[in-house]
Amino acid sequence: MKPYGNQLNLKKKVSNESKKNSEKISIINLKLIHQIFDSINISLLVLIFTLLFLSFDNQRKWSNTYKTLSKTRAINNNLIDYISKIEEFYISELESINIYRKTKPEDLIYLEKLTEKKESFFRKDLSSFIEGISDSKYQRGY
Repeated sequence: MKPYGNQLNLKKKVSNESKKNSEKISIINLKLIHQIFDSINISLLVLIFTLLFLSFDNQRKWSNTYKTLSKTRAINNNLIDYISKIEEFYISELESINIYRKTKPEDLIYLEKLTEKKESFFRKDLSSFIEGISDSKYQRGY
């Protein structure tokens, strides 16, 4: 009975074909899995670079904002100094009001205004020369 022999050969052929088919399916599955992982990796890289550039942009904006805030704080500190100096001046003025009393017309002393005599330069020198001669400041001879 040779058909038994052929059946054995048929079984071996079928099992080899099923192995080849299962190998093809597993290779296709592996390629599919690799493509899925590759696409996930690429999308993660794109996401990481996008977030990286966004963070750089936000960092630049924050740096500009911080610089502006620093300038504003310096201006405010200067204003506070000026305000404190002005307050100090006003407080000293208010304290000085209590020190001085208000004057009344009875407290004032009126002085007569003296008229100034206008003399010429030549006349003044001549008069001092004459006074010097009369006082013997200027002596003649020995």
